[in-house]
Amino acid sequence: MNLIDNTKELQNACKTLKKQKIIAIDCEFIREKTYYPIPCLIQVGYENGAYLIDPLAKEMDYESFFAILQNKKILKVFHSGRQDIEILYNLSGKVPTPVFDTQIAAQACGLGEAVSYENLVKVYCGIELDKSCRLTNWQLRPLSDEQLEYAAGDVTHLIKCYKQIAAYLKENNRESWIEEDMLDLVDTSHYEQNAADAWLRIRHNGHSLTFLNALKVLAEWREKMAKEKNVSRQTIIKDETLINIATAFPKDMEEMKQVRGIRPDVAKSKLAKEMVELLASLTGDKFDKALGRFDRERDVTIPPSQHSLCEVLKLLLKIKSNEFGVVSRLITSEKNLREYIKNPKAKNHILKGWRYDVFGKTAEEFRKGKLGIVYDTNAHDIVIKELD
Repeated sequence: MNLIDNTKELQNACKTLKKQKIIAIDCEFIREKTYYPIPCLIQVGYENGAYLIDPLAKEMDYESFFAILQNKKILKVFHSGRQDIEILYNLSGKVPTPVFDTQIAAQACGLGEAVSYENLVKVYCGIELDKSCRLTNWQLRPLSDEQLEYAAGDVTHLIKCYKQIAAYLKENNRESWIEEDMLDLVDTSHYEQNAADAWLRIRHNGHSLTFLNALKVLAEWREKMAKEKNVSRQTIIKDETLINIATAFPKDMEEMKQVRGIRPDVAKSKLAKEMVELLASLTGDKFDKALGRFDRERDVTIPPSQHSLCEVLKLLLKIKSNEFGVVSRLITSEKNLREYIKNPKAKNHILKGWRYDVFGKTAEEFRKGKLGIVYDTNAHDIVIKELD
């Protein structure tokens, strides 16, 4: 199997792809040291074969391929496709449409929350994939026959898996169960990196207004620099160190040296000076007070008196998800469950559509005292029972 590395070959391949109703797409890439992932290979599978496109080839016109990605008559199937879609978005400026993610859909088939492609192929095709090439350097050229065969395998089985998953969803009236997640997958906000929102991706335990404002400006500064230089965020400064600086809020270079975890060379660098200047300009009257409110809304806490209710509803959720053979995370998240407990009359997705039928109705009746949880000695299992 040869790499497509020129415009003419790509156009010829796209003539075949244009006739398809379903294609499968996967990308090999590296992103350890760069802000943007470096696409090294684009695999496109179709009913009778696969094409391997070389995105590292110089002066190749992708217009015909981008047209395939936007062709609404062709379904694009991915497995755990968020990073693949990000790469295609960076290349073309648009997300492919329409799309189907087999990893997401597998949750409605009872195959687990994040089933691997290996396990998916094993279940639906009865094939054990050789993953020995998974961690090879895809940026090096030429690629070996073994690498090319491995890469093609990432898409040649995917259409067969999709067909069986789609058939199961249709037979069990579960197609609507994954619509929301598929729409979220092509939401461009996931692929447009807004520097002002960079602080939201950093895990922390601080909640003071001073800390939140410091973290926000420092994270935005780092994001813009990483994007401009096309280096990873952690290359500039690690999350843990950024959190420590935001917590300490150093007023000068001497105080910067005292920040826990900061290397001596970083503490006296140009980067440290820029951070000190950023924080110096962030006086109390310039604090964004909305950050405190937003932070509290993100952290959905419930009073201690309702912790037991939360645990019982989580058990109910597990029972119902097992009953329907679906991953509980597809029904609702723990955060959303806490939101329901905190304000049961507010709009919540477990109170509408298929989620209400599967779980929401049970949760509502339990809270009204109409249902209980008992141990069935005959079935040797915990079951939900109507109360007299």
